[in-house]
Amino acid sequence: MSQADQRRLLITGASSGIGLEACKTLGLNGHRLTLICRTPGRCSQTHHTLEKQGIDPGNLDTLHMDLADLSSVEEGCYNLLEQGQPFDNLVLNAGLQNVGIQQPQYTPQGIELTFAVNHLAHQLIAMRLLPLLLRSQQPRLIITASEVHDPARAGGRIGPPAGLGALQGLRSSAGFTMVDGHSPFNADKAYKDSKLCNVLMAREIARQSKQAGREISVFAWSPGLVIPRCSKGFFRTSRKQNPLGIALFAFVARDLLRLTESLPQAGVLLGSLLTDSQYEQPGFRYFSNRLLRPGLHCFEATETSEEATNMQKAGELWMLCAELIARKLSGKNELIS
Repeated sequence: MSQADQRRLLITGASSGIGLEACKTLGLNGHRLTLICRTPGRCSQTHHTLEKQGIDPGNLDTLHMDLADLSSVEEGCYNLLEQGQPFDNLVLNAGLQNVGIQQPQYTPQGIELTFAVNHLAHQLIAMRLLPLLLRSQQPRLIITASEVHDPARAGGRIGPPAGLGALQGLRSSAGFTMVDGHSPFNADKAYKDSKLCNVLMAREIARQSKQAGREISVFAWSPGLVIPRCSKGFFRTSRKQNPLGIALFAFVARDLLRLTESLPQAGVLLGSLLTDSQYEQPGFRYFSNRLLRPGLHCFEATETSEEATNMQKAGELWMLCAELIARKLSGKNELIS
């Protein structure tokens, strides 16, 4: 690969799952990767794993950034800004799905964990690092969402649907568990809501870039249901959960009904969004890896849920999250009006 064709990519969730698979392909193709991992140990492990794949270690950088801690994210972003190295792709890919827990878990800042990891930390990264991305000739920002953000699609119809209401949780001075501010805690809905937030964030970033006179490519995408053979790291579990039940679900969905996408193919899809010339079009687009029939998927641009088209809500979500981040990082907790 020529230096002109080499792209510099920063990716969260690089140590496992779809992120790691995409990094294998991208690294072998000669692209320069900055890998965001949860702990220093995961950084070392991921670097070693990719070196063993034959990837040039000179094209691999790792950075410890715990998305469950806004202070860690802020410090990591500060380090990257200090280095000043531009990126061609910013990939907000990391995700947490707490399956079956009955009580919410919280970050050191007192924020519900699923929302904090899947959305709030990624907005902080986008807020801080967009200046580095905009120094690229062909910048792309990719957010890994999910079809479960849409109550009209198969995955979104099972269980309580995604829905952010009037964002009353984010407006509260007393803290919140669910973004809508009134629903009882439900781990499945918390995950769906976080993915709806991801799509709205992608729309808002595309709007802001266009308004600023530098329209960039912003994609949200759904990889489909991906359950690796070794599902450790796909679901984050607790001792109160039933590992046998989770294993049974994985076996039925993946092996019997063939509803899932393979992990390597999901990595290929993410890699294509990052580097293929067909995705150079500026503005917002949503891509979904739709299941056509058991064992057969179709990856294509499609519509988001109706709520995810609400640009007023997208702007309010961005503003409220930015104020929440500022409040938590400063240690304050005053009311957002």
